[in-house]
Amino acid sequence: MNYKLRKIKNIVILSLSLVATGIGLFFLGFILYDLISKGFASINIELFTVDQTPPILDDVKGGLRHAFIGQIILTVVATLIAVPLGLLGGTYLAEYGRHKRIGKVISMLADISVSMPSIIVGTFVYAILVKPLGGYNGYAGAVALAIIMLPVITRTTEEMLKLVPWTLREAAFALGASYNNLIVKVVWRGAATGIFTGVLLAIARVAGETAPLLFTSFNNTQLSFDLSKPMPSLTVSIYQYASSPYSSWINMAWAAALIITVAILILNLIGKLLINWRYKS
Repeated sequence: MNYKLRKIKNIVILSLSLVATGIGLFFLGFILYDLISKGFASINIELFTVDQTPPILDDVKGGLRHAFIGQIILTVVATLIAVPLGLLGGTYLAEYGRHKRIGKVISMLADISVSMPSIIVGTFVYAILVKPLGGYNGYAGAVALAIIMLPVITRTTEEMLKLVPWTLREAAFALGASYNNLIVKVVWRGAATGIFTGVLLAIARVAGETAPLLFTSFNNTQLSFDLSKPMPSLTVSIYQYASSPYSSWINMAWAAALIITVAILILNLIGKLLINWRYKS
């Protein structure tokens, strides 16, 4: 009797799970189909080679060159800020704070920060870097993205370093290596692929963020390399173009949304392939 009841419960739960999965896949497929059908038709060479132009000029095709380059600049600067801090933070948690209460608290806070709404980061950076400096600027945007990336890199680094067998550390100690040299030449090298994967996932995490950039770097209608002034970004441009009443801008927003979706997908696939290749059983 108990066996039959457990079997019925298993069938019911499995059926509900399959239905929920099917509903999720249906809406995901519907979104992707809509994005591909509308975005692919609007992709052209001008999208990557021309800056924004007024939509009333029908004989002049506008593009998003300024937004693509601005997004790359902000992401690169954010990566340069977040990677060293995340690497050192994850190393401390895995090597020095593994059995300490403070290490467990920091690790828990990093987990919470991963799911923290990005708009909170944007308002925080606005208060410390935008308002005191008297205006929107690219540095604030890069710092906001770096803050979002930091917990992802920290936690990934911590987990990857913990996967390095302790016997390798003991062997290095037996050869007379100091703990600092051991970390740099043994532990970091052993976990390099996993750490790099964490960096890719962190970049993918911030690639589609709009809210923090609205509060920090804002946007610029022309190409700019001056981080002390408002910087163009692809995500904010998509938001502004999609909200406009002009069909040409809306079409460019669809195309840019498709491109950024494909870029995030590629980064995630590369990260998963690397981690599976390095740590496959």
